[in-house]
Amino acid sequence: MTVMEQRDTYRPAPPPAWQPRTDPAPLLPDAEPYRVLGTPAADEAAAADPGLLRRLYAEVVRGRRYNAQATALTKQGRLAVYPSSTGQEACEVAAAMVLADQDWLFPSYRDTLAVVGRGVDPVEALTLLRGDRHTGYDPYAHRVAPLSTPLATQLPHAVGLAHAARLKGDDVVALAMIGDGGTSEGDFHEALNFAAVWRAPVVFLVQNNGFAISVPLAKQSAAPSLAHKAVGYGIPGRLVDGNDAVAVHQVLSEAVRHAREGNGPVLVEAITYRLDAHTNADDATRYRESSEVDAWRDHDPVLLLERELTARGVLDEDAIGAVREDAEAMAADLRARMNQDPEIDPMELFAHVYAEPTPQLLEQQAMLRAELEAEAHPQQEGTAR
Repeated sequence: MTVMEQRDTYRPAPPPAWQPRTDPAPLLPDAEPYRVLGTPAADEAAAADPGLLRRLYAEVVRGRRYNAQATALTKQGRLAVYPSSTGQEACEVAAAMVLADQDWLFPSYRDTLAVVGRGVDPVEALTLLRGDRHTGYDPYAHRVAPLSTPLATQLPHAVGLAHAARLKGDDVVALAMIGDGGTSEGDFHEALNFAAVWRAPVVFLVQNNGFAISVPLAKQSAAPSLAHKAVGYGIPGRLVDGNDAVAVHQVLSEAVRHAREGNGPVLVEAITYRLDAHTNADDATRYRESSEVDAWRDHDPVLLLERELTARGVLDEDAIGAVREDAEAMAADLRARMNQDPEIDPMELFAHVYAEPTPQLLEQQAMLRAELEAEAHPQQEGTAR
Protein backbone atom coordinates (compact mmCIF):
# COMPACT_ATOMS: atom_id res chain seq x y z
CA MET A 1 0.00 0.00 0.00
CA THR A 2 1.35 3.37 -0.99
CA VAL A 3 1.61 6.36 1.32
CA MET A 4 -1.24 8.04 -0.55
CA GLU A 5 -3.42 4.97 -0.16
CA GLN A 6 -2.62 4.82 3.55
CA ARG A 7 -3.62 8.47 3.89
CA ASP A 8 -6.96 7.87 2.14
CA THR A 9 -7.85 4.91 4.34
CA TYR A 10 -6.55 6.25 7.66
CA ARG A 11 -9.16 7.12 10.28
CA PRO A 12 -7.95 8.85 13.46
CA ALA A 13 -8.83 7.27 16.78
CA PRO A 14 -11.56 9.02 18.77
CA PRO A 15 -10.28 11.24 21.60
CA PRO A 16 -10.38 9.80 25.10
CA ALA A 17 -13.49 10.53 27.12
CA TRP A 18 -11.49 12.78 29.46
CA GLN A 19 -10.24 15.02 26.66
CA PRO A 20 -12.38 18.18 26.33
CA ARG A 21 -13.82 18.93 22.94
CA THR A 22 -14.02 22.66 22.32
CA ASP A 23 -15.01 24.28 19.07
CA PRO A 24 -12.30 26.91 18.52
CA ALA A 25 -14.39 29.08 16.20
CA PRO A 26 -16.23 31.08 18.93
CA LEU A 27 -12.92 31.72 20.68
CA LEU A 28 -11.23 33.34 17.68
CA PRO A 29 -10.88 37.13 17.63
CA ASP A 30 -12.16 39.25 14.77
CA ALA A 31 -9.87 39.59 11.77
CA GLU A 32 -9.65 43.36 12.33
CA PRO A 33 -9.61 45.33 15.60
CA TYR A 34 -13.09 46.33 16.76
CA ARG A 35 -13.81 50.05 16.35
CA VAL A 36 -16.61 52.43 17.23
CA LEU A 37 -15.35 55.94 16.45
CA GLY A 38 -15.84 56.77 12.79
CA THR A 39 -18.32 53.90 12.29
CA PRO A 40 -22.14 53.65 12.48
CA ALA A 41 -21.70 52.19 15.96
CA ALA A 42 -20.74 55.67 17.15
CA ASP A 43 -24.32 56.83 16.52
CA GLU A 44 -25.66 54.19 18.88
CA ALA A 45 -23.04 54.99 21.53
CA ALA A 46 -23.75 58.72 21.39
CA ALA A 47 -27.50 58.16 21.63
CA ALA A 48 -27.28 55.53 24.36
CA ASP A 49 -25.07 57.30 26.90
CA PRO A 50 -23.62 60.71 25.99
CA GLY A 51 -22.64 61.19 29.64
CA LEU A 52 -20.35 58.18 29.45
CA LEU A 53 -18.66 59.57 26.35
CA ARG A 54 -18.07 62.93 28.03
CA ARG A 55 -16.59 61.15 31.04
CA LEU A 56 -14.31 59.11 28.79
CA TYR A 57 -13.13 62.30 27.12
CA ALA A 58 -12.48 64.04 30.44
CA GLU A 59 -10.48 61.09 31.72
CA VAL A 60 -8.27 60.71 28.64
CA VAL A 61 -7.51 64.44 28.70
CA ARG A 62 -6.61 64.25 32.39
CA GLY A 63 -4.52 61.18 31.64
CA ARG A 64 -2.60 62.94 28.89
CA ARG A 65 -1.87 65.88 31.21
CA TYR A 66 -0.84 63.51 34.00
CA ASN A 67 1.65 61.81 31.68
CA ALA A 68 3.12 65.15 30.63
CA GLN A 69 3.45 66.36 34.22
CA ALA A 70 5.00 63.13 35.48
CA THR A 71 7.50 63.20 32.61
CA ALA A 72 8.44 66.78 33.52
CA LEU A 73 8.89 65.78 37.17
CA THR A 74 11.29 63.07 36.05
CA LYS A 75 13.40 65.60 34.16
CA GLN A 76 13.43 67.78 37.29
CA GLY A 77 14.73 64.92 39.42
CA ARG A 78 11.51 64.49 41.41
CA LEU A 79 10.97 61.00 40.00
CA ALA A 80 13.62 58.35 39.48
CA VAL A 81 11.84 57.00 36.40
CA TYR A 82 8.49 57.30 34.68
CA PRO A 83 7.17 54.84 32.07
CA SER A 84 4.84 57.14 30.13
CA SER A 85 1.57 55.84 28.70
CA THR A 86 1.13 58.80 26.35
CA GLY A 87 -0.84 57.45 23.40
CA GLN A 88 -2.32 54.62 25.48
CA GLU A 89 -4.67 56.68 27.64
CA ALA A 90 -7.82 55.09 26.18
CA CYS A 91 -6.75 51.65 27.45
CA GLU A 92 -5.75 52.97 30.85
CA VAL A 93 -8.95 54.93 31.42
CA ALA A 94 -11.30 52.21 30.21
CA ALA A 95 -9.62 49.54 32.34
CA ALA A 96 -10.37 51.51 35.49
CA MET A 97 -13.88 52.54 34.49
CA VAL A 98 -15.28 49.08 33.71
CA LEU A 99 -14.56 47.64 37.15
CA ALA A 100 -17.03 47.59 40.02
CA ASP A 101 -15.97 48.73 43.49
CA GLN A 102 -15.41 45.17 44.71
CA ASP A 103 -13.26 44.17 41.72
CA TRP A 104 -9.46 44.15 41.64
CA LEU A 105 -6.98 45.76 39.24
CA PHE A 106 -3.55 44.20 38.70
CA PRO A 107 -1.42 46.79 36.87
CA SER A 108 1.99 46.65 35.25
CA TYR A 109 4.59 49.38 35.74
CA ARG A 110 3.18 51.50 32.87
CA ASP A 111 -0.38 51.55 34.18
CA THR A 112 -0.22 54.50 36.58
CA LEU A 113 -3.23 56.14 34.94
CA ALA A 114 -5.38 53.06 35.55
CA VAL A 115 -4.25 53.06 39.17
CA VAL A 116 -5.25 56.72 39.57
CA GLY A 117 -8.52 55.94 37.80
CA ARG A 118 -9.34 53.48 40.59
CA GLY A 119 -9.16 56.29 43.13
CA VAL A 120 -5.53 56.14 44.23
CA ASP A 121 -4.08 59.55 45.09
CA PRO A 122 -1.99 60.76 42.08
CA VAL A 123 1.01 61.39 44.34
CA GLU A 124 0.74 57.99 46.04
CA ALA A 125 0.62 56.35 42.61
CA LEU A 126 4.06 57.84 41.88
CA THR A 127 5.66 57.02 45.25
CA LEU A 128 7.31 53.82 44.02
CA LEU A 129 8.64 55.64 40.94
CA ARG A 130 10.27 58.35 43.03
CA GLY A 131 12.41 55.69 44.68
CA ASP A 132 10.47 54.88 47.81
CA ARG A 133 10.80 51.37 49.21
CA HIS A 134 7.08 50.59 49.27
CA THR A 135 4.10 50.75 46.96
CA GLY A 136 2.88 54.12 48.17
CA TYR A 137 -0.79 53.19 48.53
CA ASP A 138 -2.87 50.65 50.39
CA PRO A 139 -3.78 47.91 47.89
CA TYR A 140 -6.75 46.76 50.00
CA ALA A 141 -8.27 50.22 50.31
CA HIS A 142 -8.49 50.65 46.54
CA ARG A 143 -8.42 47.01 45.41
CA VAL A 144 -5.38 47.79 43.30
CA ALA A 145 -2.36 45.49 43.46
CA PRO A 146 1.10 47.10 43.63
CA LEU A 147 2.50 48.46 40.38
CA SER A 148 4.49 45.54 39.01
CA THR A 149 7.97 46.15 37.59
CA PRO A 150 8.84 42.47 36.92
CA LEU A 151 7.12 41.50 33.70
CA ALA A 152 3.93 39.42 33.95
CA THR A 153 4.35 38.41 37.61
CA GLN A 154 1.06 40.12 38.47
CA LEU A 155 -0.93 37.78 36.20
CA PRO A 156 -0.73 34.62 38.35
CA HIS A 157 -1.56 36.79 41.36
CA ALA A 158 -4.70 38.03 39.60
CA VAL A 159 -5.71 34.46 38.79
CA GLY A 160 -5.12 33.31 42.37
CA LEU A 161 -7.22 36.11 43.82
CA ALA A 162 -10.03 35.60 41.32
CA HIS A 163 -10.04 31.84 41.84
CA ALA A 164 -10.17 32.26 45.62
CA ALA A 165 -13.03 34.75 45.29
CA ARG A 166 -14.95 32.29 43.09
CA LEU A 167 -14.47 29.47 45.61
CA LYS A 168 -15.78 31.75 48.37
CA GLY A 169 -18.74 32.83 46.28
CA ASP A 170 -17.64 36.48 46.19
CA ASP A 171 -18.71 38.67 43.29
CA VAL A 172 -15.19 39.70 42.23
CA VAL A 173 -13.52 40.07 38.84
CA ALA A 174 -9.79 40.68 38.44
CA LEU A 175 -8.51 42.72 35.50
CA ALA A 176 -4.82 42.14 34.81
CA MET A 177 -2.89 44.51 32.54
CA ILE A 178 0.23 43.61 30.59
CA GLY A 179 2.24 44.83 27.60
CA ASP A 180 3.01 42.90 24.45
CA GLY A 181 6.52 42.12 25.72
CA GLY A 182 5.07 40.54 28.84
CA THR A 183 3.25 37.93 26.76
CA SER A 184 6.66 36.36 26.05
CA GLU A 185 7.09 35.55 29.74
CA GLY A 186 6.33 32.18 31.29
CA ASP A 187 4.05 33.79 33.87
CA PHE A 188 1.73 34.79 31.02
CA HIS A 189 1.34 31.17 29.92
CA GLU A 190 0.89 29.88 33.45
CA ALA A 191 -1.70 32.50 34.34
CA LEU A 192 -3.84 31.92 31.24
CA ASN A 193 -3.62 28.15 31.57
CA PHE A 194 -4.67 28.13 35.22
CA ALA A 195 -7.37 30.74 34.66
CA ALA A 196 -8.87 28.69 31.83
CA VAL A 197 -8.79 25.38 33.70
CA TRP A 198 -10.25 26.94 36.85
CA ARG A 199 -12.64 29.18 34.90
CA ALA A 200 -11.40 32.03 37.06
CA PRO A 201 -13.15 35.40 36.57
CA VAL A 202 -10.16 37.22 35.09
CA VAL A 203 -9.85 39.64 32.19
CA PHE A 204 -6.38 39.87 30.69
CA LEU A 205 -5.77 43.18 28.89
CA VAL A 206 -2.74 43.19 26.60
CA GLN A 207 -1.74 46.69 25.53
CA ASN A 208 0.13 45.97 22.33
CA ASN A 209 2.11 49.15 21.77
CA GLY A 210 4.43 47.56 19.24
CA PHE A 211 7.62 47.29 21.26
CA ALA A 212 9.07 45.50 24.28
CA ILE A 213 11.44 48.39 24.97
CA SER A 214 13.31 48.24 21.64
CA VAL A 215 12.20 44.81 20.43
CA PRO A 216 9.36 44.95 17.87
CA LEU A 217 6.45 42.55 18.12
CA ALA A 218 7.54 40.72 14.96
CA LYS A 219 10.61 39.48 16.84
CA GLN A 220 8.53 38.25 19.78
CA SER A 221 5.61 36.39 18.26
CA ALA A 222 4.62 34.78 14.97
CA ALA A 223 0.95 34.52 15.99
CA PRO A 224 -1.64 36.25 13.75
CA SER A 225 -2.36 38.45 16.77
CA LEU A 226 -1.75 38.21 20.48
CA ALA A 227 -5.49 37.73 20.92
CA HIS A 228 -5.15 34.47 18.98
CA LYS A 229 -3.08 33.08 21.83
CA ALA A 230 -6.30 32.78 23.83
CA VAL A 231 -7.54 29.92 21.65
CA GLY A 232 -4.69 27.66 22.75
CA TYR A 233 -5.93 27.94 26.32
CA GLY A 234 -9.59 27.45 25.47
CA ILE A 235 -10.71 31.00 26.24
CA PRO A 236 -12.13 33.73 23.99
CA GLY A 237 -9.83 36.34 22.48
CA ARG A 238 -10.90 39.85 21.52
CA LEU A 239 -9.07 42.33 19.31
CA VAL A 240 -9.83 46.04 19.71
CA ASP A 241 -8.49 49.38 18.53
CA GLY A 242 -6.73 50.49 21.70
CA ASN A 243 -6.85 54.17 20.72
CA ASP A 244 -10.65 54.13 20.38
CA ALA A 245 -11.75 54.82 23.96
CA VAL A 246 -15.37 53.91 23.30
CA ALA A 247 -14.48 50.60 21.66
CA VAL A 248 -12.08 49.65 24.45
CA HIS A 249 -14.72 50.49 27.06
CA GLN A 250 -17.32 48.36 25.27
CA VAL A 251 -15.05 45.35 24.77
CA LEU A 252 -13.73 45.41 28.34
CA SER A 253 -17.24 45.87 29.73
CA GLU A 254 -18.38 42.77 27.83
CA ALA A 255 -15.31 40.83 28.98
CA VAL A 256 -15.88 41.75 32.64
CA ARG A 257 -19.55 40.78 32.36
CA HIS A 258 -18.55 37.47 30.73
CA ALA A 259 -16.18 36.69 33.61
CA ARG A 260 -18.61 37.85 36.31
CA GLU A 261 -21.34 35.56 35.00
CA GLY A 262 -19.15 32.50 35.57
CA ASN A 263 -18.05 31.96 31.97
CA GLY A 264 -14.34 32.08 32.70
CA PRO A 265 -11.52 34.38 31.58
CA VAL A 266 -11.15 36.55 28.47
CA LEU A 267 -8.02 37.79 26.72
CA VAL A 268 -8.32 41.25 25.13
CA GLU A 269 -5.61 42.64 22.89
CA ALA A 270 -5.72 46.41 22.40
CA ILE A 271 -3.71 47.70 19.45
CA THR A 272 -2.14 50.97 20.58
CA TYR A 273 1.16 52.85 20.51
CA ARG A 274 3.35 54.62 23.04
CA LEU A 275 4.23 57.98 21.57
CA ASP A 276 6.95 58.64 24.14
CA ALA A 277 10.05 56.56 24.77
CA HIS A 278 9.91 53.42 26.91
CA THR A 279 11.04 55.47 29.92
CA ASN A 280 13.08 58.63 30.44
CA ALA A 281 16.19 56.39 30.28
CA ASP A 282 15.37 55.20 26.75
CA ASP A 283 16.33 56.67 23.37
CA ALA A 284 13.51 55.51 21.10
CA THR A 285 15.10 57.09 18.00
CA ARG A 286 17.59 54.22 17.97
CA TYR A 287 14.97 51.65 17.03
CA ARG A 288 12.00 53.41 15.40
CA GLU A 289 11.56 56.09 12.76
CA SER A 290 10.00 59.47 13.50
CA SER A 291 7.67 58.92 10.53
CA GLU A 292 6.17 55.93 12.34
CA VAL A 293 5.51 58.01 15.45
CA ASP A 294 4.00 60.82 13.36
CA ALA A 295 1.62 58.37 11.67
CA TRP A 296 0.35 57.26 15.07
CA ARG A 297 -0.10 60.87 16.19
CA ASP A 298 -2.84 61.09 13.58
CA HIS A 299 -4.55 58.25 15.47
CA ASP A 300 -4.18 59.93 18.87
CA PRO A 301 -6.84 58.69 21.34
CA VAL A 302 -7.52 62.20 22.68
CA LEU A 303 -7.98 63.76 19.25
CA LEU A 304 -10.05 60.83 17.93
CA LEU A 305 -12.55 61.18 20.75
CA GLU A 306 -12.61 64.98 20.71
CA ARG A 307 -13.30 65.15 16.96
CA GLU A 308 -16.02 62.51 17.10
CA LEU A 309 -17.85 63.97 20.09
CA THR A 310 -17.62 67.51 18.77
CA ALA A 311 -18.98 66.46 15.39
CA ARG A 312 -21.92 64.73 17.08
CA GLY A 313 -22.70 67.64 19.38
CA VAL A 314 -21.78 65.73 22.53
CA LEU A 315 -18.99 68.23 23.23
CA ASP A 316 -18.71 71.97 22.58
CA GLU A 317 -15.91 74.48 23.07
CA ASP A 318 -17.05 75.37 26.59
CA ALA A 319 -17.06 71.72 27.66
CA ILE A 320 -13.63 71.13 26.13
CA GLY A 321 -12.27 74.21 27.89
CA ALA A 322 -13.67 73.09 31.23
CA VAL A 323 -12.08 69.66 30.87
CA ARG A 324 -8.71 71.17 30.05
CA GLU A 325 -8.91 73.56 33.00
CA ASP A 326 -9.66 70.65 35.30
CA ALA A 327 -6.67 68.76 33.90
CA GLU A 328 -4.41 71.77 34.48
CA ALA A 329 -5.62 72.08 38.06
CA MET A 330 -4.83 68.41 38.64
CA ALA A 331 -1.34 68.87 37.17
CA ALA A 332 -0.69 71.95 39.31
CA ASP A 333 -1.69 70.08 42.47
CA LEU A 334 0.47 67.10 41.50
CA ARG A 335 3.41 69.38 40.76
CA ALA A 336 3.10 71.27 44.05
CA ARG A 337 2.86 68.15 46.19
CA MET A 338 5.63 66.30 44.36
CA ASN A 339 7.93 69.28 44.93
CA GLN A 340 7.64 68.77 48.68
CA ASP A 341 10.39 66.59 50.07
CA PRO A 342 8.87 63.54 51.77
CA GLU A 343 9.52 62.97 55.47
CA ILE A 344 11.33 59.65 55.68
CA ASP A 345 12.12 57.66 58.80
CA PRO A 346 14.95 55.21 57.96
CA MET A 347 13.96 53.02 60.90
CA GLU A 348 10.77 52.05 59.04
CA LEU A 349 12.97 49.77 56.95
CA PHE A 350 12.82 47.22 59.77
CA ALA A 351 9.15 47.58 60.68
CA HIS A 352 7.51 45.10 58.32
CA VAL A 353 10.17 42.54 57.38
CA TYR A 354 9.28 39.74 59.80
CA ALA A 355 6.50 39.30 62.35
CA GLU A 356 9.24 38.37 64.84
CA PRO A 357 12.52 40.18 63.99
CA THR A 358 15.52 37.89 63.56
CA PRO A 359 18.72 38.44 65.56
CA GLN A 360 20.46 39.67 62.40
CA LEU A 361 17.69 42.18 61.74
CA LEU A 362 17.81 43.46 65.30
CA GLU A 363 21.58 43.84 65.00
CA GLN A 364 21.24 45.84 61.77
CA GLN A 365 18.51 47.94 63.33
CA ALA A 366 20.75 48.78 66.30
CA MET A 367 23.65 49.68 64.00
CA LEU A 368 21.51 52.06 61.95
CA ARG A 369 20.03 53.65 65.07
CA ALA A 370 23.54 54.27 66.40
CA GLU A 371 24.65 55.83 63.12
CA LEU A 372 21.62 58.13 63.05
CA GLU A 373 22.18 59.20 66.63
CA ALA A 374 25.85 59.88 65.89
CA GLU A 375 24.89 62.07 62.93
CA ALA A 376 22.35 63.93 65.04
CA HIS A 377 24.83 64.56 67.91
CA PRO A 378 28.33 64.68 66.42
CA GLN A 379 29.82 66.66 69.36
CA GLN A 380 28.65 64.11 71.91
CA GLU A 381 30.26 61.36 69.88
CA GLY A 382 33.54 63.29 69.79
CA THR A 383 33.46 63.84 73.56
CA ALA A 384 32.78 60.17 74.20
CA ARG A 385 35.81 59.22 72.17
